[in-house]
Amino acid sequence: MQRRNPRRWFLQCGLVAAAVLAGAPACLAGWQAPADWHSGFVTTPDGVRIHYYEAGPGEDAGAAAAAAPALLFVPGWTMPAQIWKPQIEHFAAGRRVVAMDPRSHGLSDQPDDGHYPEALGRDVKAVIDELGLAPVVPVCWSLAVAECVAVVDQFGTGDLAALVLVDGLAGGGPNPQFTALMVGWMGRIERDREASTDSFVRAMYRTPQSEEYLRQVVEWSLQTPTDAAVALMLGGLTNDNRDALAKIDKPTLLVVTRSPYLPLYEEMRDRIPDARFEIFDTGHALFVDQPERFNTLVEELLTGRPATAAPSGDDAEAAGDDGAPDRGASEGDAR
Repeated sequence: MQRRNPRRWFLQCGLVAAAVLAGAPACLAGWQAPADWHSGFVTTPDGVRIHYYEAGPGEDAGAAAAAAPALLFVPGWTMPAQIWKPQIEHFAAGRRVVAMDPRSHGLSDQPDDGHYPEALGRDVKAVIDELGLAPVVPVCWSLAVAECVAVVDQFGTGDLAALVLVDGLAGGGPNPQFTALMVGWMGRIERDREASTDSFVRAMYRTPQSEEYLRQVVEWSLQTPTDAAVALMLGGLTNDNRDALAKIDKPTLLVVTRSPYLPLYEEMRDRIPDARFEIFDTGHALFVDQPERFNTLVEELLTGRPATAAPSGDDAEAAGDDGAPDRGASEGDAR
C-alpha cells in the first residue's frame, strides 16, 4: 500500500522526525504545538501511522485526575487534531486528553485506501488500545461521528465511559437531491481544491475569526490529498449505520447546529437511549464558535451534574452564499 510521508512538514518548523518520535511537539503547515503537548504515533493493524497529541495534568496530579476518564477528540473531514485546541487546553488541567489525526489528516500517514467509516473506526479503536485510554470518552465531530458509531458497531461499548457526537450523522436514507448536491461539491473540489476549501472553512464559523486563523485552517485542510478528501466524502455519503445507534448504552451527548439536517439529528437522538440533545445557533465548528458552552456541556456529561443554562449564539440563516453546501454540507451525510 503506497503512502505519502507527511513528516516533510516537520522541516517547516526546523524539526526532524527523530525529535517528534521522541515526544517533541510537532507542527503542521507552520503551526507549532504548545510545549506541554506530547506528539506521538500509533500504528494500526493495517500498518498506518496515526498521529496524536496528548496533554494532561502531569504525574503530580491528584487521585481525582488519575481516576477521571480520558477524552479522545476526533476531528472531522480534512481537519487535524489541533482544531480542538480550545478543548485540549480546557480539559487537560484535570484529566488525560488525546486528540488524533485520522488517516490522511494532519501528520498521519496518507494511505491510498481505508477512507470509509468502518476502517476509520478501526483506527480510533487502535488509538484507544495502543494508548490504554479505556475507559474513554470519544468526542467525535462531523465525519468522525460515523467513525465513532462504527467503533460501537464493530467493537461494542466496553471501552467507553461516555460518548459525545458533534454535528455529524451516522447515515441517512436515499436522497437523490442531496446526492446530486454532494457529487457537484466533490466535482468542485477536484477542479479547484484551494478555492473550494477556502469557502468551506469560512462557512464553518459564525463568530468572527481572524484572517490568520482562517488561512491556517485552510492550509491544514489542504494537507489531506484531494483524492483522499473525495474518498472520505464518498465513504461517508454511502454509509448508513443508523441501526448501530441503538447499541449505544453509555451516557451520550448529541450536540448539533440548527441547520437543514436537524430532522436527521432528531432521528439520531430518538435512536440513542437517553441521549442528551443540545442545539447551537452557530457554525459547523460549534466548539470553536462557542467553546465555553460546549466545554460546559461536556463537563456536565463527565460529572453527571444536572444541566445548567448556557448562553447560545444569535440565530442566523442555515446557508450562506459562498457556493458551498449548507454549513458542513461538504460532508453532509458523510458527517
